Amino acid sequence: MVYYQRYHQWRKGDVPFVCENNKRVARPKLLFLVLLSFVSFSFILAPLFFTSAPTLSLLYSFGFEDEGVVYASVCSSVSNGSICCDRSSIRSDICVMKGDVRTDSASSRITLYRSNGYGSQVIGASGENEEIFQHEKIKPYTRKWEKSVMDTIDELDLVTKGENSAIHQKCDVQHDVPAVFFSTGGYTGNLYHEFNDGILPLYITSQHFNKNVVFVILEYHDWWISKYENILPHLTEYPIIDFRGDNRTHCFPEAVVGLKIHDELTIDASLMGRNKTIRDFRDLLDRAYLPRIRGLIQEEEHETQLDMNISALSPSAKTKIETTEEKRDVKKPKVVIIARNDSRAILNEDSLVKMAEGIGFQVEVLRPQRTTELARIYRALNSSEVMIGVHGAAMTHFLFMRPDSAFIQIIPLGTDWAADTYYGLPARKLGLRYIGYKILPQESSLYNEYEKSDPVLTDPDSVNNRGWEFTKKIYLDRQNVKLNLRRFHKRLLRAYYYSMAKKNGHLHHQNQ
Repeated sequence: MVYYQRYHQWRKGDVPFVCENNKRVARPKLLFLVLLSFVSFSFILAPLFFTSAPTLSLLYSFGFEDEGVVYASVCSSVSNGSICCDRSSIRSDICVMKGDVRTDSASSRITLYRSNGYGSQVIGASGENEEIFQHEKIKPYTRKWEKSVMDTIDELDLVTKGENSAIHQKCDVQHDVPAVFFSTGGYTGNLYHEFNDGILPLYITSQHFNKNVVFVILEYHDWWISKYENILPHLTEYPIIDFRGDNRTHCFPEAVVGLKIHDELTIDASLMGRNKTIRDFRDLLDRAYLPRIRGLIQEEEHETQLDMNISALSPSAKTKIETTEEKRDVKKPKVVIIARNDSRAILNEDSLVKMAEGIGFQVEVLRPQRTTELARIYRALNSSEVMIGVHGAAMTHFLFMRPDSAFIQIIPLGTDWAADTYYGLPARKLGLRYIGYKILPQESSLYNEYEKSDPVLTDPDSVNNRGWEFTKKIYLDRQNVKLNLRRFHKRLLRAYYYSMAKKNGHLHHQNQ
C-alpha cells in the first residue's frame, strides 16, 4: 500500500445551508431577516451588489470570501459519512463526500463507507446483499445544460454503504488530503473551452483547498497534462490520477466530484470581476510561466552568442544579428497578430503587417498550433502592447496580456454577440483596452458567394436564429476576412497612440 502523508487543515466559514445525509437544512428565520435587511438598505447596498453583479467570478465555490463579501454553497458543510449534491447550477452539478471514500474505476463507482444509519437492501451483482444508504449519479463536466456534449461524458455512481462492507474493498493507496474528480472530455481540445470549462473552475476549486488536493481525471489525456504542466503544479501539490488508467483503490478522507462554479464565474460571463480575484489569477499565471520564460530567454541568448561567434567568419550572420536587434527595438510598441490556420483567416495579412510596421509598431505574427507551448505564447503576449485577431477560440489568449494592453478583435459577419460576450466584455472587465472591429459585408469572403441582398449578408441575426448548425456552417467554417485597410487603419492608429501614451505614463481608459 502506498501512503501520501501531508497535514491538511480546513478553513472555517459562515454557512447559511447545511447538507446532512443529502438533506438541505435551511434556516428560514435567519434568511427572512437577511432578505428584509437587503430590501431595507437597498439604496446603500445596490451599488455594492447590483452594479458588480455580472462581474462576480473565480470565487471559491464552497463558502468563500472575496473582498469582504461572503458567498456560500449548499454543500459548504457536509456531515461525516454523508453525500451532499448541489444541482442548482445550470452549468454543473457537484457532489461532496466526506468520510471513508474509496474508488472503483472498473465499475465507475466511488463508495463512501459510514458507521451508522439505515438504508435499503440492494442486491449486488454478486448476488449478495449490499446495504446502500444513498446513491447519486453525476457527470463531472461543466456544461450541464448542453445535452449533446454531456452524453459523451462518463457517469459516476456515488454510493454510501455501511462500514462492514469496507472489508471487501481494501485500500491500495491511502491519501490524507481530499480528491477532486473532473473530466477533461467534452470540448477539451478547444482553447476557449479548456479555460472556460476546465482551468478556471479548477482554479477556483484548488484555491479552496489551497493546493492540498489530489486531482482525479476522467477522460484523461497526456497532452492536456503536458499543455498545462506549468499551471497544474500551482493548483495541486500531488500527482494527478488517471481514473480509468489506474485500477488501484484510492482512499480519501473527502471527495469533491465535479467542478462547481457560480453561473457567472466564467469567461463568457465577465471572467474575473473583483479586483482581488483578478490579481490572484494574474499572479498565478506569472508564477506559472516565469520560470519557463526565463529558460526561453537564456536559450535565445545562447543562440545569439553562437551567432556572434560565427559572425567573425560570416558577414551574412552579422547582418542577421543586426536585423534581429532591430526587430527587438524596445522603443516601439509591440503588436502581436494571432493568425488562424483554417477559416476566418485574414487574407491580406501581409499588407496588415506592413501597415502596422509603417505606423510604428514592432510586429510579431503568431500561429498557435495545438502543440504550441503555452509559455511561448504567454511570453509574446505578456510583452506586447496590442493583440489583433479574428474572433475564435484563440482569442482566449487575451488572458495572457498585461492590464491596460489593447485588444483589437476583428468581428466577422454573424459573430457579433459571441465576439462581445465571450471576449469583448471579459477583456474590458480584465482591464484591457478593447477595440471591436466589425467588418462590412464587402470585407467577408461570403460577399462573393451570395447575392448582395441575401440575409446571410444583410441580416445575419435571422440566419443565426435558424440554429447553431447554420451559424457554424456559414459564419464560422466558411468565412474568411479581407480587411479594408484604410478603415482598419483608424483602429490600429488609435491603438498605437494609446500604446505610446501608456509608455509615457498618460492613459485614457476608454473601450469601444
